[in-house]
Amino acid sequence: MSPELISILVLAVVFVIATTRSINMGALAFAAAFAVGTLVADLDADGIFAGFPGDLFVVLVGVTYLFAIARSNGTTDWLVHASVRLVRGRVALIPWVMFALTGALTAIGAVSPAAVAIVAPIALSFAARYGISPLLMGAMVVHGAQGGGFSPISIYGSIVNGIVEREKLPGNEVTLFLASLIVNLVIAAVVFVACGGLRLWRQGSVTEVDGGALKGRGELRDQPQPTGTGTTTVPGTHPSPSASPSSSPTTTATATRETAPAPTSSLPLTPPRIATLLSLVALVVAVLVLDLDAGLTAITLAVVLSAVWPDDSRKAVGEIAWPTVLLICGVLTYVGVLDEMGTITWAGEGVGGIGVPLLAAVLLCYIGAIVSAFASSVGIMGALIPLAVPFLAQGEIGAVGMVAALAVSATVVDVSPFSTNGALVLAAAPDVDRERFFRQLMVYGGIVVAVVPAVVWLLMVVPGWG
Repeated sequence: MSPELISILVLAVVFVIATTRSINMGALAFAAAFAVGTLVADLDADGIFAGFPGDLFVVLVGVTYLFAIARSNGTTDWLVHASVRLVRGRVALIPWVMFALTGALTAIGAVSPAAVAIVAPIALSFAARYGISPLLMGAMVVHGAQGGGFSPISIYGSIVNGIVEREKLPGNEVTLFLASLIVNLVIAAVVFVACGGLRLWRQGSVTEVDGGALKGRGELRDQPQPTGTGTTTVPGTHPSPSASPSSSPTTTATATRETAPAPTSSLPLTPPRIATLLSLVALVVAVLVLDLDAGLTAITLAVVLSAVWPDDSRKAVGEIAWPTVLLICGVLTYVGVLDEMGTITWAGEGVGGIGVPLLAAVLLCYIGAIVSAFASSVGIMGALIPLAVPFLAQGEIGAVGMVAALAVSATVVDVSPFSTNGALVLAAAPDVDRERFFRQLMVYGGIVVAVVPAVVWLLMVVPGWG
């Protein structure tokens, strides 16, 4: 049995054990990385740790630390109510506002994870407050980021168009952008309907009255309420006794909205809230304008706020999603071992050698989707597009459609909880049963991986665009 095949089988075993036993999947993946890297790939410790996602570790810790402080001093409550007033009480519009906001950020040049890191905590705080499915809100944020991610001036768009030019392939920047935008917009609409968006429309709008109770101009009764305990368990960890399967914000109904928070007018802008809002603005400017690292910037701002108002932020460090950090870093370290030992290249070259171009094209789309669900989307596109060159040169496959299909397949799966964007959504969700939410993201990501590559292949590759 080849080393590459052994490494894939070990990954499957890690998933099975984590699903059936109470062991953190990240801890299992670290152990698997050590065993496979040492015994199969002959790697030393440096080679094993080469895949450790240090940048993602800092982003997860920094962003969740900063927004834990924002939750403790009431800043996120203030932002949620401001959002309600902005859309004139139409709660159903908020998911689309978040979709458009992240899409605009990535379209003008923000790295996708940076845009998600900025928007997801606010969006998911809103979802928790108003009983919206966290899966719906998280998916809208991620698909919005990917929808704008291939504009001609975006990071992803510039990278892919640069690869196309370097490989001397025909390219079309507008087609690439519109393909990603339309696919993600359609998926967002499907998720909106499937996760209760139509119910939000039927409820009409809300007005904030009487010190916090919300009364609807439409029907707002029997609205699901978040009842989660905020437990930070993930698959393979023991949830706290207070957590229960019924703690999802989509499973518990209440008779009225009397537990809703106070209106914006009753949430004054205190000095800690003003400072936190300025910190969030500084985070946006640092990431989008100054091109600074989102994680390092967020953790620095959190430390400053903690030093000035220690009472408000004393519990914030404990609210960092440490089990999620272990989960993501462990799995990505193992994927790094796969990359170091050539497993990913081995799989791609095996597919590229198939003599049937259309079959090779759909298999490359699936490899891009599966691997990108655990690794860097940009890295996968950089590896797969050159692999497609030999059969694109035969003229049977349109280059423009193939590049667009690969780009969409490798990025639309970023809703996976193992990808950077999915991990940020998982870590940022307040008041949810994280084990349940993790499984929802994993199932949804699996559906996207299974369905979208085949659909984009059928629509973009088979017709022979380009």
